Amino acid sequence: MIELLTPTEMGEADRLAIAGGIAGIELMERAGLAVANATVRRHPGAPQIRIVAGPGNNGGDGFVAARILAGRGYPVRVLLLGDRANLKGDAAEAARCWQGPIVPASPQGLSGAGVIIDALYGAGLDRPVEAEARALVEAINAAGAPVIAVDLPSGIHGASGAVMGAAVRAAATVTFFRRKPGHLLLPGRTHCGAVEVADIGIPDGVLERIGPRLFANAPGLWSAHFPVPKVEGHKYTRGHAVVGSGGVASTGAARLAARGALRAGAGLVTIASPADAVAVNAAGSLSVMVRQVDDAAGLSAMLADRRLNSVLLGPGGGVGAGLRELVLAALAAECAVVLDADALTSFAGAPETLFSAIVTRSSVTILTPHDGEFGRLFGKASELTDKAAKYDHVRCAATLSGATVLLKGADTVVAGPDGRASIAENAPPWLATGGSGDVLAGIVTGLLAQGMPAFEAASAAVWLHGEAGNEAGPGLIAEDLPDALRPVYRRLFASLGAGAPN
Repeated sequence: MIELLTPTEMGEADRLAIAGGIAGIELMERAGLAVANATVRRHPGAPQIRIVAGPGNNGGDGFVAARILAGRGYPVRVLLLGDRANLKGDAAEAARCWQGPIVPASPQGLSGAGVIIDALYGAGLDRPVEAEARALVEAINAAGAPVIAVDLPSGIHGASGAVMGAAVRAAATVTFFRRKPGHLLLPGRTHCGAVEVADIGIPDGVLERIGPRLFANAPGLWSAHFPVPKVEGHKYTRGHAVVGSGGVASTGAARLAARGALRAGAGLVTIASPADAVAVNAAGSLSVMVRQVDDAAGLSAMLADRRLNSVLLGPGGGVGAGLRELVLAALAAECAVVLDADALTSFAGAPETLFSAIVTRSSVTILTPHDGEFGRLFGKASELTDKAAKYDHVRCAATLSGATVLLKGADTVVAGPDGRASIAENAPPWLATGGSGDVLAGIVTGLLAQGMPAFEAASAAVWLHGEAGNEAGPGLIAEDLPDALRPVYRRLFASLGAGAPN
């Protein structure tokens, strides 16, 4: 289940399921059952369950859960925001079938709660939580009881993960059919707790009609394209990556990136180094070759050898005209190109020059900015509102530049010019350390050297980087990440049925 559905797409999934013969009340019954089952499983002896129901279908799910829990002997009280007479459709039917008391929702009504089920608003919320509803959300958070959210914690925007004024902080969330972007994007992810996806009977076939273009970044998204070494292979069949280095005082970033490319599986890696840094790069890179490259002409000559099939520029490269010329030389070659850090900032004043060079080439280009670099390069060119989701901005950047764009962060988004986008969720907080991004750029470059397509390579690199961070654990430094890839690869290859050859 790697597809992510926006609230609009989820509404279409519901509509298609109903049009296919599944009654809306049946979908609601199954959703409420999933919530009730999750509550019992997580809190088998729960005293005093409070269900806070909203005026829409999310509230209807809450009424179903209330009826099922009460039928199993749990003490349940339903707190309804709004007038029961205003409930419509399936939600009204679910409320009619509830035989217990319904009291007006208020902070006081949460007193004594052992468990709170948040069925106030779901993923479709598109306005700020205000007045009485906000007071209720704040009271839920202050109650001290574990919260199980229905679909999405109330107050979280389902498409962007934004907090709409105030939002419930849940210990667990039960959503239906597929997750929403708000479950993965920050800050929404931090409000969800453990997310459970319940099957409520919507057939997977509706996805063909919807055509989702947004995905959770997991091996199922890119494993079919992942380069698994073959018994008959050798270093020359695994590609040759090139990493540009800065001057003698700034070689560390390139060496980190080169080691990341090598650990990612590239058969050969060469650091293209200015003369003053050759000795330093050679001394610190036992498995990596070093070649003197002093200017754009030298890089062009080097990349004329088509066996050198991917190149990374930017880490420690130094912002300025010299790096701009190197970038344009790389883009004029036929190899895959990854641009990071200083290579992006060097074009902050003339992004059109960079984009023009990218869109005219037949080989792939990947840009790997962090937020600051992204803002400097793309500025307000996306013309999107502040309410746009992170993936909307990255998609727009990919369209503008003609490149696959990897916007780094705790919820890294990768988007391609074709509109596909992935959201990562496996990065630990200790990845936020100097040099970590250089290793990531190197992993991307190493995967491209092995022939992996751009969107899949960028997404896979992000996932591998996150898993390496988890493997290295708290206290990691960037130097730890390449070596931490070894057990990650071992597990990944085992899951792909590609263990050690006999």
